[in-house]
Amino acid sequence: MERVFDLDLVLAEVRRALEAGQVEEAVRVLSDQRPADMVDVFSELEEDEQVDLLPRLETEDSADVLEYLDDLEAADLAGELSDTDLARIVDEMEPDEAADLLGDLGPARSRAILAKLEDPDEISPLLIYHDKTAGGRMTSDLLALRRRMTVADALDAVRIGAPVSSAETLYFLYVVDRDNRLVGVTCLYDLLRADGQALVGDVMSPDVIFVEPDRDQEEVARLMTRYGLLSVPVVTPDRVLLGVITHDDMVDVMEQEATEDIQKLGATQPLDRNYLDTSVVTVARKRVGWLLLLFLTETLTGSVLRHYETELAAVVSLSFFIPLLIGTGGNAGSQTTSTIIRALALGEINLGDAWPVLWHELRVGLMLGLVMGAVGFARALMWHTPFTVAQAVSLALLSIVVWANVVGSLLPLLASKLRVDPAIVSGPFMSTLVDATGLLIYLQVAKMILGI
Repeated sequence: MERVFDLDLVLAEVRRALEAGQVEEAVRVLSDQRPADMVDVFSELEEDEQVDLLPRLETEDSADVLEYLDDLEAADLAGELSDTDLARIVDEMEPDEAADLLGDLGPARSRAILAKLEDPDEISPLLIYHDKTAGGRMTSDLLALRRRMTVADALDAVRIGAPVSSAETLYFLYVVDRDNRLVGVTCLYDLLRADGQALVGDVMSPDVIFVEPDRDQEEVARLMTRYGLLSVPVVTPDRVLLGVITHDDMVDVMEQEATEDIQKLGATQPLDRNYLDTSVVTVARKRVGWLLLLFLTETLTGSVLRHYETELAAVVSLSFFIPLLIGTGGNAGSQTTSTIIRALALGEINLGDAWPVLWHELRVGLMLGLVMGAVGFARALMWHTPFTVAQAVSLALLSIVVWANVVGSLLPLLASKLRVDPAIVSGPFMSTLVDATGLLIYLQVAKMILGI
């Protein structure tokens, strides 16, 4: 029968053992869990308990903890360990994860830990790359084959020299020449099917998709998704093989990028830590800037209302429909921006598609505007407002929805051209912008139809 993980139950066991001073029992309970489950329990413990327990776990388990924790949590925890304990754990980590951790510790501490590692040359080259680039995501712990090797020798190399901690790098095997330049790719299945005396060069494919180390991680994830790759090699401009990025790393990237985009959709700066691990002050600081900007933008709505104060006083029923119209405009604009932003993220459209996108959304806006205009006209009559007011509401709804779709389609493209994350212009920002402009459209239309 499959064991079912119960976080609360395991956490209670660990805490009972710690309260009773039975640290070894707490270590045993943690070690019995799968790595991901163990980290879930570990992250619920108090910081002093984590610092006490981590060095007492098996080194492999300690490495799993630091690899699975969020970057800043791992760095905070590592910062409390002695150099000796931390070096022992880092030695067991995968090179790319170790490089990320050391990069977060600062230059002085990183150098101290590197000096104590058994094989610092695996990690040192990775420290020069930014975390969110291909170079920062790759691992140098991989097996490369030579094209003049026999298939039998290649399989022996896999058996003897394949990296134990990076087995996922064996999905595809990359072939290099004597200067370590990437020349081809093969896979275990092809090697197992081939004659043992055949050369690796005869069973490899020279058509290799690769990236350079400064490529943005989001672009790499998109590339791997597009071509269904389980891994992608990272090379220099001269095609010297530096490392490989595997699909499990890209799953983390896509989760991080999606999290950032969703938080930006709500007009807040992305959090660097888990929500409950982020202090109230930090959460407030992440939100207050946008909240103030949106507040100031919203004052445009008040300015428009003051400008048309006489017209609203003359036909009071016009004010009944203000929330309806500006709400509809904001919703329509947010729908459009979210669609366009997602299409940009998936590579379905780019900056060169501005006119087709505009034409597409213009027609969508017309269709939606006609529907909303008809419904608004009926609703205005049901409220027993004058026929001319119902006309103004209907025409204004049509105009506002079309306008919102046009603005919502072009703003993300403009933001992308200015190298601003398109997610920033969506959500509350889009709604606030359309509120003010939509109100202006509504009152101007009403002024013309009613002759006031």
